[in-house]
Formats: sequence, structure tokens, C-alpha cells
Amino acid sequence: MNSSNRLHLLLVAVCAVTLGGGGILHLMGMREIAEWIWLSGAFLVLLPVLIDTVIAVWRRELGLDLIALVSIAGAIALHENLTASVIALMFAGGRALEGFAERRAQEEMSALLSKAPRFANRYDGEGISQVPLDAIRPGDRILVRPGETVPVDGSLLSSAVVDESTLTGESLPASYSLGTALASGSINAGDAFDLLATSSAQESTFANIIRLVRAAQNSRSPATRLADRYALLFVPLALVIAGLSWLLTGDPNRALAVAVVATPCPLILAVPVAIVCAMSRCAQRGVLIKHGGALEKLAQVKTLFFDKTGTLTGGKARLIAMTMAPSVQQDEVLRLAASLEQMSNHAIAQAVVRAAVERGLALSIPENVSEQPGAGLSGSVDGKEVRVGGMEYVLGQTALPSWSTSVGERVGYEGAAGVYIAVDGQFCGVLHMADEIRLETPRAIRLLRVSGAERIIMLTGDRHDVATTIGNSLGVDAVMSEQSPASKLAAIADARLGGVTMMIGDGINDAPALAAADIGVAMGARGAAAAAESAQVVLLVDRLDRLAFAVRVAQRTRTIALQSVMAGMGLSIAAMFVAAFGYLPPVAGAILQEVIDVAVILNALRVLRLEKAKASEHLSAEDVKNLQDEHGRLLPIIDRLVWLADRADDLPAATIREELVSLSALLQDRILPHESQDDARLYPRVARLIGGEDPMASMSSTHREIYRLSRTVDRLATHMPVDEQDNASTQEVRRTLYALDAILRLHFAQEEEIYHGLSS
Repeated sequence: MNSSNRLHLLLVAVCAVTLGGGGILHLMGMREIAEWIWLSGAFLVLLPVLIDTVIAVWRRELGLDLIALVSIAGAIALHENLTASVIALMFAGGRALEGFAERRAQEEMSALLSKAPRFANRYDGEGISQVPLDAIRPGDRILVRPGETVPVDGSLLSSAVVDESTLTGESLPASYSLGTALASGSINAGDAFDLLATSSAQESTFANIIRLVRAAQNSRSPATRLADRYALLFVPLALVIAGLSWLLTGDPNRALAVAVVATPCPLILAVPVAIVCAMSRCAQRGVLIKHGGALEKLAQVKTLFFDKTGTLTGGKARLIAMTMAPSVQQDEVLRLAASLEQMSNHAIAQAVVRAAVERGLALSIPENVSEQPGAGLSGSVDGKEVRVGGMEYVLGQTALPSWSTSVGERVGYEGAAGVYIAVDGQFCGVLHMADEIRLETPRAIRLLRVSGAERIIMLTGDRHDVATTIGNSLGVDAVMSEQSPASKLAAIADARLGGVTMMIGDGINDAPALAAADIGVAMGARGAAAAAESAQVVLLVDRLDRLAFAVRVAQRTRTIALQSVMAGMGLSIAAMFVAAFGYLPPVAGAILQEVIDVAVILNALRVLRLEKAKASEHLSAEDVKNLQDEHGRLLPIIDRLVWLADRADDLPAATIREELVSLSALLQDRILPHESQDDARLYPRVARLIGGEDPMASMSSTHREIYRLSRTVDRLATHMPVDEQDNASTQEVRRTLYALDAILRLHFAQEEEIYHGLSS
């Protein structure tokens, strides 16, 4: 807590004690002592208000401090010490509330900032010692352990696997060999490696980005308080009415009464109360707003910039497709590969294991495992020799077979990483691993548009083809790819000319843009500390749709605050005219003003109830996980649909019929019961949560199409000729299987998006 906040709290405590103590003494008959106590409390507030007012006048700024100064000083001059004490307490309370809101947000940031590197492991003689970053010099040898952040720029003394998503926007870990230059801010995603420092901490990539952040922060003018803007009209009006009442009647008490009822306590208190309540409400849902100015800007945002990796996407590799040899079962190949990958801590390897586990495959313990860092690993799984990794590691100089000639091109276009697999010396297939769009991203973008966002832009350092594919699928208005931190700053500066801008990101390379935008939003759950430090809003939970919630709360809060301000000002102006005509003495005016204060503050407290009704019912996280796990267990069946459709022209008719019989049994025994249970039990519950007459109608229609296509598969399994292939039947098989695959994958994705949106 800084000295300013301590002073505000001290003034509130002193004003409350002097007001209450003076009141007790007054009731006990010690009126003179009570007057002196009230006077002392008012003077303690009057002095800082006088200083602030002089500074504001010197800067040619007009704020609420001026009328508070006139009111307190006027009451003291006319010996209305009780009135002066009441005004002083209200003013000090408003200042303390504003300070409290910002102080609480800053304290919450300390945990996030702990992610930034502060020490490095340096080789000293025969041992390794942990030293402050400032002690690192070019030429020092540094050890970077798994999961640690690279502390300074350097050259690799061994191979390494690093996660550079916070620097470059690339979502997948990169493998580098001996001698490669590595930038600070990267994260070790593999085994420990040694680094030869080529710069000091002050001259590193990380430090340069931090300097960009500070420059952007300093270049932005501070936000003007909402209350001060209304003071531009209210303060002169109050002073004119008070002056005229004194001038025309010669009664200074009328002028004081006007000033007392004009003391803008609704402005002083209602706005901070609404802001603190909104910040508290957002914090309950995992959105940390650092100060009231950010909340006000949230309500007015027009242009949104989104980073891609870790923001619109999950920032983790997932299995999105498999290309397999015609003669193999893809589930078995995936099982063998995942069994071997269990022995590696590479991020891609762990993603392969995760994909196999999600599909319910039973993994084995590999033997004789050998790993070549950054290339792949080999070993024995259930008596079979398995080799998994990059194309060169698995294939060597062997040419790609005809069925896989386009795999490399497809993997590159998708922005994916290809995991090549060979079993017993035979190349079997490729796993396509890529960073997927978050489940809640489409919903978040839709909600932000409904909330008034006029333009949504993807601003990323990733490749153009990858960024365009994701941007078009999400329906953003523009895609700006291959952007450096400096070019991101330029794009945001141009957009700010057209209205309030917001930047949402999670990486170190996003930090300058977060600071330069009117509103910077950092994905704080897994994002970089530099991004969290430079942003005004931090999402503490890994949910992008919480940003839409914060925007709605900010807009409603601004409306409620304006209601409180306008109602309070309207009542105060009416009371000012009554006081000017002599019908409202100062003490009665102070009491009336307190009634107005209570009314507008109670209205401001409505912010605490915002969005509560919608959040009262939801699906539990456990419910959502169970539903996703069930979909994962059904994925192997869907994969078999594509496998058979791809090979329908090459397989014998008897084999096709045999596969169709097996698929039909799986559809009847597992897929269709799953859909029936959803219709009977889950959809009614989800419909109640969503609201409306029949919100799940389209999902139920999809079920009917799944049933129809499943019956077609059953018919084909029964009537497919076994002696020779019939072209018409083969085409129908291929068409039906592809259609069923597409609709099941789309249906599962829609369900998971809905469930995720309704989760707690």
C-alpha cells in the first residue's frame, strides 16, 4: 500500500471518528467541544483538497475538488462545522474507494509477475550457481533446465527443444541444433541444455521488449475520471446559483445551503462504488481489471485486435488428422506410437500420448528406448520395432510411398507438425499435430459483436497461410499476419484514430501492443508475465469468453453509474434552487444530501447483481469433462469411417462388406445409444440453461440425420455384393461414410462448444 492510499484511509478514519465523536459530545451537552472536533476533522480534509485544487487550477483543469473546497471552506467560515465535517467524510470516502480499487488490482498482479526470469544458472568452475540476471555477461555458460525461461540471448551448446510461442506466435515447440542462436524469453520444452550467453540481461530480447512496453505506456495520456467530466457543467452551475443567491438576498447562509446540497457526493461516491462493484464482479468470474479507467474504456471498445497462438487458439498441439498406409489399422499405429512417446518429455510427444488416451487406447511399456533430441525416438513395443519422429529420422533416404506424397504439403498448409511412424522398418503413417481453435473462441467473438464491437482483427506473428485459415474460419474482419512487435504497435496506433481499441494477447511479443492499445487484455492463466504487466485487464482463467462477460458488465456498470450521476445531479439541482429561495437551511440541506447519497449509492450497488441470474445454473466442470471423454472414446469409430471410405476403391468387395458389418454394429451399439441418451436426458437440461422455447431443435435435427445415415450403413452392410465390386454401391458407400464422418465431427464440436459455454 503506497503513501497516498494510507493517507486516504487515515482521513476516512479521522473524519468518521470526529463526526461520530462530535455528535456524541453534542448530545451530552458539550457543544463547544463538539464544534471544535467537527472543525478539526474538516480541516484535515480541507488542506489536501486545497493543495489538489491549486494544482488543478495551475494545470487549467476543473474537477470536483473545487466545489468540495468551496463547500467545506464556506461551512467553516459560517461556523457550520457539522456540515463541514459531513462533507469532508463523504469526500475522503470517495477518494479512499478509488484508491482501494486500484490497490487491490495491483496486489493481485504479484503472482503473475513471478513468471518473469530473475535468476540464471551459471557454470562457475566445476559447479553451477544461481546468480541474478544482472550478473550474466557475454561468454558465460548457462544451464537452462526443463520448463525454465531462457534468461538471456545466447548460442546453443547442445541441441534443444524450446517453446517460442510467447516471442514469435508459433504454437508448436521448435527443435534447434548446436550453435543456433536463441532469444531470451523462450521456454525450455525439452531436456536441460547449455547456452553460451551472447548478451547481458539489459541488452537481451526480453529487456528490449520491456522497454517498448514502458515507452508505449508513457506515450498514452491518462484517462479522465467519469465524474470529472460531468463536473465541467455541474461545478460552474452550482457556483453561479450560490453566488446569485448571496448577491440578490445578502444572506450568506443561502449560498452555503446551495453549496451544501450541491456538494457532488453522488458524483464522488456513486461512480467509485459502481466501479469497485464491477471490478469485484469481474474478479469473481476470473477477470482482473487493474483500474477504473480500464473498466470505463471496456464499455466503449469498437476495434478488437486478437493474437492467434494461445489467445484464439489453445496454444497446445493436438491430433487433428491421421494419414495411414492402406494396409494398417490406424488405431493400432497410434497406440504403438503413443506407447513409445511415453518415454519422451517433448511437447509433441505428450500430445500424441494424450490423443491415444482420449481415444481409450491401452498403452504398453516400451523397451530399449533410444532418443535423439529434436529428431525422434525408437524402441520396442509389444515385440515390434517402432520408430517415431521427424521425416528424416524415420525415413532416412527412403522415398515417400505414393499414398503419402502430399502429406508434407498438407502438414505445412495446416501449420501442423508431422509425426512420422515406422513399424518393423515399414513406414506406416503420419500424425498431424496442430494448435486448435479454443472451444469458446467462436462464442466469444459472437458475444463481443453483440456487445458492440464493430471490427475484429487477428494480429499475429504466425505465417500468412496458417493465420488466414484460422481467421476465415472464425469470421474475423481482417487478418494481419507475420507481424513484429513494432508493426503491431503501428497497426494499433492507426486504429486508435477511429475509436477505442482493445488488444488481446498472451506472449512477450504482445506486450508492447497491449500497452499501446486503449485496453490491453492479457491471457494471464498461461501467458507471459510481460504481457500481464503491460495489460490493463488480465484473464485469470483460461477462458476467452470471460472477456465478453467483462465487456457486458462494463457497459451495464457505465449505464448504472450514469443513472446515479444524473439522478443525483438532478435532485441536487432541484435542492439548490429550493435552498436559493431560502426554504432549505444548511443543516437540513446536509440531511437531504445524505438521503440523495444513499439513494444513488444503493442504485450503484446493483452492479453486484449483474449477470448473477444467468450464472446461477450451469454445467459443472466434471459434467463437461465426462461429456468430452465420452466423445473421445467414440472418435476411433469415426476414424474408421474415413479409413474405409478412403480405401473403398482398393479393397475387395468381401472385405468392404465385412468392415461395413463391423461399423454398423459399432454405430448401433455405441454411437446411436449415445445420441439417444443425449436427446432424452442431456438436451432437456441444456435447454433449461439456455432458455427459449426450443433451443436444441437444430441439434436434435442433426441426430435424425445421424440415424438416417446409420440406417444406410446397415443397409449397405446387408446388401453389399461380396463376389465383385459394384461401382454404384462403392460410390454410395464412400458418399455415406464421408457424410456420416463429417456430420458426427461437426455435431461433436457443436455439442462441446455449447457445453463449454454453459460450464462454471
